[in-house]
This record gives sequence, C-alpha cells and structure tokens, in this order.
Amino acid sequence: MFESELLFKARIVQLILLKQVDEALKLLSRNYGVDTPKLKVGMPKRHHGKVGCYVQKTRTIHVVDGEKLGDPFVILHEFYHHLRNIGGKHKGTEKNANRFAKEFLEAFITLKEATKAADV
Repeated sequence: MFESELLFKARIVQLILLKQVDEALKLLSRNYGVDTPKLKVGMPKRHHGKVGCYVQKTRTIHVVDGEKLGDPFVILHEFYHHLRNIGGKHKGTEKNANRFAKEFLEAFITLKEATKAADV
C-alpha cells in the first residue's frame, strides 16, 4: 500500500471514530469519483436486526443508532455497497464489502502502531 493511500485510509477511519462521518463520506466519494451518499440514523423497513444497510433507491447509508455512526467497519462496509451500485445494479458482495472495510481499519492500525514505535 502506498504511503499516501495508507494515510488516506487511516484519516477516513479517524474521522468516523470522531463521528465526523459526513466529512469522511465526502472524502471517500471524491476519492472514488461517486456522489456522496446520504446518511440516516434508523433502519428502513425490512432491515430490522441489522446494524447498517445501504438503500440504492435513495442512495442512503442507514445505521441502527447513533453509536454505529462511530463504527468505521459499518460505515465503510455500507459505503462499499454505495460504491458498487452502478446503474441501479448491485455489483458487490458481503465478502468484498468486509474486505474493503478491513483494508481501511488495517491502515489505521498500521499507522497507529508506527506512530507508537516512533514515540518510544
């Protein structure tokens, strides 16, 4: 992973942890060349029991509660679904959405550990 990509991914995770999700989504959307999805707390009908979902029709990421707004895995997983909805057709899988989110989290952890090592 290139250093600038590592920094970008770590910054996105940091913004989400700080619950600056709108800013994170804007940066992600600009980076991937897609419209910024809407964000809503509360799950739509037929999606109860989940912590998050993406609704293609409204281009909205839903999270179950305010606590999940600060969960990078949930936000990034659902952003992947937004990213992969091309022309109204879903082109992504849960496995790939999980992998996408994990890449960002791993970048954050790598940078955090490198920072700790530099402080020692």
